[in-house]
Amino acid sequence: MTVEKPLVLDDRYSLEEIIGRGGMADVYRATDQLLLRSVAVKLVREITEPGVRERFVDEARTLASLNHAGLITLLDAGILHDRPYLVMELVTGKTLSACIAQGPVDPERVRAIGRQLAAALAYAHAQGVVHRDVKPSNVLLCDDERVLLADFGIARLVGSAQHHTRTGGTVGSPAYLSPEQVAGEQVGPESDVFSLGLVLLESLTGVRAFTGSAIEAAMARLHAAPSIPDEVAPAWRSLIRAMTRREPDRRPAAAEVAAALADPAWGEPGAGWVGDPAATGELELTQGELLTVPPSSGTPGPSSPEIVTAGEVAPRRRGWAVALAALALLAVVVALAVVAPWKQDTPGSGSGGSVPAGVPSRLQQPLSDLHDAVEGHHP
Repeated sequence: MTVEKPLVLDDRYSLEEIIGRGGMADVYRATDQLLLRSVAVKLVREITEPGVRERFVDEARTLASLNHAGLITLLDAGILHDRPYLVMELVTGKTLSACIAQGPVDPERVRAIGRQLAAALAYAHAQGVVHRDVKPSNVLLCDDERVLLADFGIARLVGSAQHHTRTGGTVGSPAYLSPEQVAGEQVGPESDVFSLGLVLLESLTGVRAFTGSAIEAAMARLHAAPSIPDEVAPAWRSLIRAMTRREPDRRPAAAEVAAALADPAWGEPGAGWVGDPAATGELELTQGELLTVPPSSGTPGPSSPEIVTAGEVAPRRRGWAVALAALALLAVVVALAVVAPWKQDTPGSGSGGSVPAGVPSRLQQPLSDLHDAVEGHHP
């Protein structure tokens, strides 16, 4: 809905042009007529779906509870004819998504962006808040070099009920969902770290890690780690691998990511990430799968795994390599068996993006919710 001008909210905030659009609200440049300053006003469109107002109020309360240099500052909130609105600081600059659209971002610039984002997430996590929608379009690059994380519209308190919604604002954006979000599992701070890892990778390469339809992009990460090009520097490869591990409890905390990116020795030989595959026994196969090679006989336990690189398999370990290759191939075959049916439309089915019957039952509902939210279907 377009607001007719002039419109003044609560006899104070005079709305001007639209400067941004979201799934359920528009963001306006506005003037605070009391304090004579420019602000940003996020105003919900006409409410047609249940839960939208509650979600918006949740965002206001979440933002009001947070105070950090890396987060948008909430100045005020109100309701106009049953349409909630937020008044926030007006940021001059552009989004990270607009920056990436121009090509890969300089690694040092990505490092500065990543450090600030990780620090902001670490603060939010310490307050018990999970963002759940970390993506380039929610990252604001200010003219004064600050980096701000915006849109806490689907944030949740750690430990609260987690679920997909059908309000047009699915829990996270398909290209940046963590595996646990895709599977409808419990979502914690580790999910934000996974999404941030994808954002950093996209910033460095200029290309999204997972593409395709919403469901294809979401499902892909359940079968393979994101592919990291060879031209990405070793320090970045190690960190992003750690951040995007399938198992949430094996990812670094946001505070650890911030510390790694702030380390003066970043990028120097031997100064790799503590969770480097070279220290955990993870083997990067050409298919993009990450598997663990058990230690050779006589090695004292799993804390000292033998490292075997693709193409350089020691003869005594060749049996392990064959077994791992077979497992990797099986994973690819299973992935293709699940994804391939989505690329074909059945007669009268319309778009090929709906969830096929071949998907495991435990993923049917989460993916159905995701599909409905993205496509605007609300049964």
